[in-house]
Amino acid sequence: MSQLFYQFLDMMLHLDVHLNAILLEYGAWTYVILFLIVFCETGLVVTPFLPGDSLLFAAGAFAGKGSLELQWLIPLLCIAGILGDALNYSIGKTLGPKLLKKEKWFLKPEHLNKTQQFYERWGVKTIVLARFVPIIRTFAPFLAGVGKMNYRQFGTFNVIGAILWVVIFSVAGFWFGNIPVVRKNFTLVILGIIIVSVLPAVFEALRNRNNPAKHLV
Repeated sequence: MSQLFYQFLDMMLHLDVHLNAILLEYGAWTYVILFLIVFCETGLVVTPFLPGDSLLFAAGAFAGKGSLELQWLIPLLCIAGILGDALNYSIGKTLGPKLLKKEKWFLKPEHLNKTQQFYERWGVKTIVLARFVPIIRTFAPFLAGVGKMNYRQFGTFNVIGAILWVVIFSVAGFWFGNIPVVRKNFTLVILGIIIVSVLPAVFEALRNRNNPAKHLV
């Protein structure tokens, strides 16, 4: 188990190395692999641990040096993010009530509570804002489905959020990922992206530290 954890940590912190290896091994199929990772990270409640923001930045950086095409990358990953959230919403709407009756290893109360706090503060805008917060990004559409949010309203914010998320991080990687100082310290940059991404959830948790825990199950 510990070995798997260290392998996962290595993959997260050295995305440039692993993405380069994937490009060398699979060529154009790399687009499909990136699509599947983004789709699963946003669409399946069992895979919130997959890279999101950092992967988009790394993919944009590779597009910046010509290994990937940004005009294909952005639309493809936007579609992956939109379809992922739509699937997650459907899972929450159809299976959510049954899943929440018993605690599952992939439905940790603390993750659900943090997501619920986001909803309480931001309302439907959570669908957009949650795109930029790991873990909450995965559970927000699920809880929207559980709560039977109007699908037209959900769909609008889903599309807006996916486009903003993909464009901001991939374009940032495209423009800044190949600056010499960034390229030489890519691991630190990725780590910084991860830390900045989780800060909103940390601040929200601190803001509510004096409130009793609210359980959804």
